[in-house]
Amino acid sequence: MNITQIKDVLFKQATIFKTGGFRPTEELGESWIGKVLWGKEGESIPANFDPICTLFLYKLPYVPKELVSYQLITIYMDFDVFNHLNEDNLASFFKIDCYTDLDVLQKINEQSTRIKPFPLTPIFIDNDAPSWEDSDSVDPKIEDEILRLELEDSIEYYDDIVEKIYSTHKVGGYPSFTQSGITFEEGYPFVFQISSDEKAQFNIVDSGSFYFFYNQEKQDWIVYCDFY
Repeated sequence: MNITQIKDVLFKQATIFKTGGFRPTEELGESWIGKVLWGKEGESIPANFDPICTLFLYKLPYVPKELVSYQLITIYMDFDVFNHLNEDNLASFFKIDCYTDLDVLQKINEQSTRIKPFPLTPIFIDNDAPSWEDSDSVDPKIEDEILRLELEDSIEYYDDIVEKIYSTHKVGGYPSFTQSGITFEEGYPFVFQISSDEKAQFNIVDSGSFYFFYNQEKQDWIVYCDFY
């Protein structure tokens, strides 16, 4: 395989988000960082959980197949998670609500006390690549081809194959791990990430991200965090 062929196989589609930059409407369909505007009547939110993100999936240019049945995902977080980052699964520190029917929603307007809220603009990309060539996300055959080209043609993965690493809020694509050698239980594909956001004044330790992996059959989540 040559570089072009590797890119064709390796690159994935995703939706990334730009924070702010337009006047919000606070209507259905608007994604947010630092705010949850919609929920079901009677839903209880533990007092220690802060609203951190609203993702209206049906408005996005790309959604992974594991999430296509959902119209909206809202995420609340217990900030005590930062005292437990060495744990394998941080899902217990997140309240992740998935909605299939927008008709059941009502406006709740929950705003974070720690994140400056901004609406998010979705942007389609088709060149998302793993942060590491030895990532568990890369097919072993493709990894072998990359290593062969590095040895035989003196190419560099980051210079010659990767076009950009999208370390930002993202749905689909690859997790933008800052550390290498990360593996997870089979059956939990990566579906989205929430990343450090300077504009929203949200720093995950040191320019880190929370990565969300979802088992559709079990409706079960794994959440992982890494940082510089």
